[in-house]
Amino acid sequence: MFLIVLPDVTTDDMLLRRLQRGDTAAVIETYERYFAPLYQYARLKLGSRDAAQDIVSDVFVKLIEVIGRPGAPRLNLRGWLFSVARHQISREYGDAPTLPLEDVEEWMPAPDSNPELRLNESIPLERVQHALRMLAADHQEVLILRFGQRLSMKETADVMGKSVSAIKSLQFRALDTLRLILIEPEAQNG
Repeated sequence: MFLIVLPDVTTDDMLLRRLQRGDTAAVIETYERYFAPLYQYARLKLGSRDAAQDIVSDVFVKLIEVIGRPGAPRLNLRGWLFSVARHQISREYGDAPTLPLEDVEEWMPAPDSNPELRLNESIPLERVQHALRMLAADHQEVLILRFGQRLSMKETADVMGKSVSAIKSLQFRALDTLRLILIEPEAQNG
């Protein structure tokens, strides 16, 4: 299982302050910290390695353009980067009705690492993949951002352009729908 560990928040706060002062070396550090998580997010949304690389490149070009200016990230570097990536994807590729989740193992955390997303080990991976594909695009995205990329509720809300309460509700509905999809066949067989 492939899981990206995101940087420490206090380190990010210092990095953000350096970016706000116009420190170009901070851009390189930001790139090194966030290329992999941004690439993974874009690849999962688009299903294409090349398109994902283009999007991540666009994110860092945008960061360079706004460094030390009013459009630069102000409060949350990680949230700003993912928001820019999401906006670029939407602008260049539109809003896809569903996300191409062929490689579910790459973004799902280990079952025991998050009790909200704990899955019964007796459920075959193929069934989980199928269930995830059945979710609405916004349900898939909230699960990717919250559990795959480990963004906070606030960061996820900022990225998706929704309130924190809307994200809580969306996450609850996504997990509930996923649970129902996974449990329904078992109930019919039992």
